[in-house]
Formats: sequence, structure tokens, C-alpha cells
Amino acid sequence: MNAPATIVPTTVMVCVTCRRRQGGATEGPYDEPGRELVQTLADRLAGDADVTVTPVECLSVCRRPCTVAFAAPGKWTYVVGDLDADVHLDDLVTAARGYTLAKDGIIPWRERPLPIRKGVVARVPPLAFTALDKTS
Repeated sequence: MNAPATIVPTTVMVCVTCRRRQGGATEGPYDEPGRELVQTLADRLAGDADVTVTPVECLSVCRRPCTVAFAAPGKWTYVVGDLDADVHLDDLVTAARGYTLAKDGIIPWRERPLPIRKGVVARVPPLAFTALDKTS
């Protein structure tokens, strides 16, 4: 009998300093969509003991608000932009749960919600990453 896979707790970091123009206007007031998203996502994932949602000051993806990062020890980190609490909440919950279950953090392509597939800004290797062998 195979032992069950060990679940590594996931942190979903939400940029709370991302700013966007309200209503898609080119001028006028800004809003900060991450401030709403961090709370809404935390509320939805409150029952998931293996997922923590935390606000961060900046993920430096200012042109693609709102931005989140999925991270866990020993796993690849994903940074995803162009998100909205009103539109992408269910997709983010699905992605957070999928990321938590993925041994290396890589959610199979077809299992990633479309906004996650389209919004990936970066995939960063884990700190203990071993470089690929280079051939001359």
C-alpha cells in the first residue's frame, strides 16, 4: 500500500498595492483590487488548513493588476497577474488547491483555470533547485 502524499502548506500572496484605473478608464481615480481580493480569497479558503492567504506590499507586476503568487517550500513559485476578485475568485481557489496538491507546485496545464494559464508572469524554481546538466 502506498503512503499518502505529504501536503506542503501553500501561501497565496496577494499584492495589495496594485493600482488600476476604475472602470477601465484611461484617466481618473485608481482602485486597489488586491485589498478586496486578499480578504475575499482568505474568506473562501478559510476552511483549507493547508492554504494561507497573505497580503504583500508589492510583487512588482504593476502593469498587470491584480497579482498573486503561489508559493510553498520545495515547490516552484507561480506569479500570476491580471486578476479580479469579482471575476476570478473561483479560479484562484481552484488553482490554490491544485497547487497545494501538486508535488512540485506545477499544476498540469489542462487543470489550470484559464485566467491562471493566461496570467502567468513567472515561474520561479524552488531554492533547492538543482540545475540541469549542460552538455558542451
